[in-house]
Amino acid sequence: MQSYQIQPIGFIQSPYKQKFAIPRQPRLVPQAKAKLVFCEDFSREEFVRGIEEFSHLWLLFRFHETADKGYSALVRPPRLGGNERKGVFATRATFRPNGIGMSAVKLEGVEYKNGQLALLLSGIDLLDGTPIVDIKPYLPYSDAMTDASAGFADTRPETPMTVEFSDQASDFLVKQTQYPDLREFITNVLKQDPRPAYKKQKQQTQFYGMSLYEFNIRWQVDEQHNKVIEITHE
Repeated sequence: MQSYQIQPIGFIQSPYKQKFAIPRQPRLVPQAKAKLVFCEDFSREEFVRGIEEFSHLWLLFRFHETADKGYSALVRPPRLGGNERKGVFATRATFRPNGIGMSAVKLEGVEYKNGQLALLLSGIDLLDGTPIVDIKPYLPYSDAMTDASAGFADTRPETPMTVEFSDQASDFLVKQTQYPDLREFITNVLKQDPRPAYKKQKQQTQFYGMSLYEFNIRWQVDEQHNKVIEITHE
């Protein structure tokens, strides 16, 4: 069997510092902004000449935190509550034979400073530090197939989750100015209900924490309601 070596062309700088709370598909949280910083060998403007003509891009990447854990022929998609098994090639699960994923994201701009090339992106669903192995333009006439069907994932995931902020969290959001849409970002992340499937069946109050950008966010869940208790700097 032939084997291949793939060299990363760059790495993602993402607000998601841990796998927990990352949306399960791209563009579900438009406020999730990131930067793709190119490796030295590819940090030249020639590599992206003309890329601004495209509004969206396909990113091919490596599931770097799970790739060394092997793969499974059958997986339990979260969309099915983790109760039903599907073939790994019939899902977008992370435990894949080659650990490769793909994500369609919005291109916000190109940055070139002091010899360092980067792409500014939004709607990202990638962990901070994710290695990117290729970039391709998104082509609406070819990539968007209006008559396509998607089996168990045929519709956009929606939850009835609501979100409120404590006085401390609200005050923190007002005082910080670096991320103007941080409140909306946190709200949309929590509306995705990032809890493990088995936790969603429990009725008692649950407490969680996550890291976004350089912030620690703590919140509680009561049935279908989230309350952000506290936001602090890491």
